Amino acid sequence: MDAQRPISKMKNEKSDVPNHRKTIRTSSILHFAFCFLLFLLLVTGCATPDDKESPAVKIEQLTQENKQFQEQIEQSNSENKQLKDQIQVLSGLPDNVRLENLNRLKTVKIGRYTGFFDKDDDGKKEKLIVYIQPVDEQGDTIKVTGDVDVQLWDLNKTNGQAMLRQWKVEASELKDLWFATLITINYRLTFDVTDIVENLEEPLTVKVNFTDYLTGKVFIEQKVIKAP
Repeated sequence: MDAQRPISKMKNEKSDVPNHRKTIRTSSILHFAFCFLLFLLLVTGCATPDDKESPAVKIEQLTQENKQFQEQIEQSNSENKQLKDQIQVLSGLPDNVRLENLNRLKTVKIGRYTGFFDKDDDGKKEKLIVYIQPVDEQGDTIKVTGDVDVQLWDLNKTNGQAMLRQWKVEASELKDLWFATLITINYRLTFDVTDIVENLEEPLTVKVNFTDYLTGKVFIEQKVIKAP
């Protein structure tokens, strides 16, 4: 019976076989592409903002790195300024004077009378007075050229709120704050703290960064004081 089928019809059936295989292959490719696209959508949809590989986290990391770079630049600029000031001071010295022969700063102390005071006798201690004593290698208090960074801390606080206030005293201002009595000699720095210590009951911490212009060194000291 098959032998009686027209030759033209048999040829058409043979030609349909490759087309059928091509259709199956195309369908498989499309099915694979659809599954792969679905997988990508599922992965993207399941990603959370906290994913280490997410764009939000990468942006945050880059922001933090940029902030650190800015802080490093500011610190470098500050150090360069200190070196320029040091060079300016040293340039005025005689040629036969060497740095190692100068009376150099060894340490910085915070005086024991540092604390809060009531300046207008209204019952409120609205002033913070910090006494700073630069000490040389012989143990004597000396007047030196430099600038001071003073910070007031409440170490019981967290989340970036521990530092209550920060003040910068330049060398041009510091030289006029030298204070001498029969008991002690030191720099006396006064700051207004009316708006930050009214309701404080726990001890606070005063931190001092003293930059010596002669050597460029930074001396750090801190002291716990009673709350006002």
